[in-house]
Amino acid sequence: MNSRRQLYTGLAALAATLVIFVLPFLFVFLTAAKTKQDASLLTFTLPQKWQLWQNFMDVVSARDYMLLLAYFNSTVITVAAVALLVLFGAMVGYVLQRRPSRWNTLIFACVMIGLMVPPAVVPTIWVLQWLDLFKTRTGMVLIQVAYGLAFAVLLFRSFIATIPRDLDEAAIIDGAKPWQIFFRVILPLLKPVTVTVIVVQSIAIFNDFTNPLYYLPGRENVTVQLTLYNFQSQFGTEFNLLFMNILLVTIPPLIVFVFFNRQIVAGMTAGAVKG
Repeated sequence: MNSRRQLYTGLAALAATLVIFVLPFLFVFLTAAKTKQDASLLTFTLPQKWQLWQNFMDVVSARDYMLLLAYFNSTVITVAAVALLVLFGAMVGYVLQRRPSRWNTLIFACVMIGLMVPPAVVPTIWVLQWLDLFKTRTGMVLIQVAYGLAFAVLLFRSFIATIPRDLDEAAIIDGAKPWQIFFRVILPLLKPVTVTVIVVQSIAIFNDFTNPLYYLPGRENVTVQLTLYNFQSQFGTEFNLLFMNILLVTIPPLIVFVFFNRQIVAGMTAGAVKG
């Protein structure tokens, strides 16, 4: 009875995966391979004429190779933001877990508020303009770090709780300073949760549409998600090129997720025993 129930559950999960993930991706791929007239019908059919390579070249070369510039900008912002998220998230999580105090309680409350309260766009723009960081990649990196830091802190704090304090005490006996304890003892043990933060935040930042739209205007600052506007206008849409653009934007995060999905689960559940 249990084996039959497990079989039915597995089949249901497989069917749900097929409907939710595989079929939409297949629809995007087929539409990206069609001609302009064929794609405008938006039907789930094979292309009458395969035009995959031509559509690929048209998307890459559109508007003076804007997609390549967008990939460069998105990569720079993602790498810089994720690096700062890992560093600051681990440091704040370590202090909150290992140095309990009244101030830490207040800081943790602010972290929780950061997860619940939605960001305010106009005041954020004012702050960026005051710092002379509006319309700059540096400002965009700081925005991404501010929005993702609460998530990183919670994961690192929970994971550090599973690391025995005996390691800290042994390092102190050996004469290690606080920063040496963190960087030489604790940080190397954070690999599972670090991979989780890197993968989850990389996908989120690379796929972000709203923040670059608000805080990073200008053609020279375009990111990959904003290139979807290249093939849409008030009077018409080139669906074959639009879906090819979607395909090119989707593939890198999809590959990262497929290869690192086990590490994501491991990192997020590693600190679930103690908190």
